Amino acid sequence: FASIATSALSQLSPNYYDYSCPKALSTIKSVVEASVQKERRMGASLLRLHFHDCFVNGCDGSILLDSTSSIDSEKNAAANLQSARGFEVVDDIKKAVDEACGKPVVSCADILAVAARDSVVALGGPSWKVRLGRRDSTTASREAADASIPAPFFSLSELITNFKNHGLDEKDLVVLSGGHSIGFARCVTFKDHIYNDSNIDPNFAQQLRYICPTNGGDSNLSPLDSTAAKFDINYYSNLVQKKGLLHSDQELFNGGSTDELVKEYSDDTEDFYEDFANSMIKMGNIQPLTGNQGEIRVNCRNVN
Repeated sequence: FASIATSALSQLSPNYYDYSCPKALSTIKSVVEASVQKERRMGASLLRLHFHDCFVNGCDGSILLDSTSSIDSEKNAAANLQSARGFEVVDDIKKAVDEACGKPVVSCADILAVAARDSVVALGGPSWKVRLGRRDSTTASREAADASIPAPFFSLSELITNFKNHGLDEKDLVVLSGGHSIGFARCVTFKDHIYNDSNIDPNFAQQLRYICPTNGGDSNLSPLDSTAAKFDINYYSNLVQKKGLLHSDQELFNGGSTDELVKEYSDDTEDFYEDFANSMIKMGNIQPLTGNQGEIRVNCRNVN
């Protein structure tokens, strides 16, 4: 893994499109800002798409492919079905970028990486220089997505192992989980936590039970933290108060090895922002396709 990552990294650069399409990044930013302004939740959706893309077979845009006779779309994976959103915005970005460039130059994988960054910025979070030059996969795997994307019922040890399998350490786990500072989760993902776990504030659990009854209501939504439309450190403050929405969230502050980092970020916005930017760069470099690998899709939903 290390040798693959190193060789691929050497081909990624923040300046990759400076000559082939100098308007690429500003075009992506304008579409993202308009989409987030129209619907704040869209920022979290675009960030989540990039996460779920990178955690399957690397950051290769595979999550965007629709099902065909030969492709079992990752959109049908348990973590994405009926919850992954933002595909239409990616379509809009791709169309606008290709028009600005005069032809398909920018990969869908790079569009996801930049859109994730611009979404965080649009919601008040940090910025970072996205390394570019990824190419798009020509296949996708629902089975791989089910096996690779961390689940909301994971224990801390399972989360640590999952991140380690992607070349990410415990600090990356805590930092990148801060992406849950924005957005919402479906009742089905936190039902067991609010009814059966003991490491949850009882008043918080009771409030959530109105949204998420024992029977039905699986698609009802609750914010992932108390300021779900703003990228901030409230996610960590909530964990310290035992108000993590997901079982996997609260596992980060439950008497384990990650408690101290959660405490640190709950008190220090600057540290969190700096570390989040660094971990996003690190995650964005997971096994990208470069050089002659893959392709530059004309349509993000289909292979060429």
